[in-house]
Formats: sequence, structure tokens, C-alpha cells
Amino acid sequence: MKVLFVCLGNICRSPAGEGVFRKKVQEAGLQDIIEIDSAGTAGYHIGERADQRMITHCRERGYDITPHRARQLSKADLKEYDLLLAMDKSNYRNIVSLDPAGEYRHKVKMMTDFVSSKDVSEVPDPYYDGPEAFHFVIDLLEEGCDNLLNEIFSGK
Repeated sequence: MKVLFVCLGNICRSPAGEGVFRKKVQEAGLQDIIEIDSAGTAGYHIGERADQRMITHCRERGYDITPHRARQLSKADLKEYDLLLAMDKSNYRNIVSLDPAGEYRHKVKMMTDFVSSKDVSEVPDPYYDGPEAFHFVIDLLEEGCDNLLNEIFSGK
């Protein structure tokens, strides 16, 4: 199974999602059957590392996202990945716009589809906010990744 986390610039939310899920997959011993990556719908930061604030906050929780380098989502990703997780509604629209025939639409979900403890419809972009926003994003990603892994395990 191949999972792709998608946000706007691929420097905050999606690399954090990738890092959180990668650690959870490794802890479950599933790294040989689940491939994980991330991308951004915009090309603003291609080749850049994750935002230093997200690197720091992820590290505080035991996630290493320092190897990450930003890349832009491509049409080929729709075919290659089994699940594309959009962080917000704008990202979702940008992903499905690459698939006008709707051939791969069933693969695109909102990350918050896997978050049940909080009443949220999007993973908010923390870029212009303080530390609490980064922590909130990681909270959402941890719960969402746990639930996603449980869903994969249960074969839904």
C-alpha cells in the first residue's frame, strides 16, 4: 500500500503527517508493506527542508522529519498512490483537479476523515501561527494516523 500526505507547500503539515505515519508504521512492523511520502499542491518550496518549527515540534514528540525535501504533487501520483490524504479542502480540490475524469477520485480523502475526537474538517495550516498551532496539527495527525493504521489493519 502506498500513502501520500498532501498539503500546500509540503513543508509543514504533509511532511509531519509523513513522519508521524512512518514512525507508527515502523512500530507496527509494516514498513515492508506500506510506502509513505508527501507532496504539496504548489511548487513554492521544491527541494527545501521542512519548516524548522515543524521539525522542532515533531522532534519533541519523537518524529524525525529532517530527511524530508519538498516536492510538488503530480498527475502521476494519482495513479501511483493507493491513498492521497489532503490536509484541507483547498488541497483536496487541487488534487482532484488533476483528475478531471474522476478515475482516481476514490483514492483521495481528507486527513480529518480519520480524526474523530475533535470536531474539525481540516488540518489547519500552522505556518503563520505560533507553537500551539504546530502542536495542534501534530495532535490531529497522531490521531488520524492511528485511526488510518487501524483501518488498514482491519482491511476496510
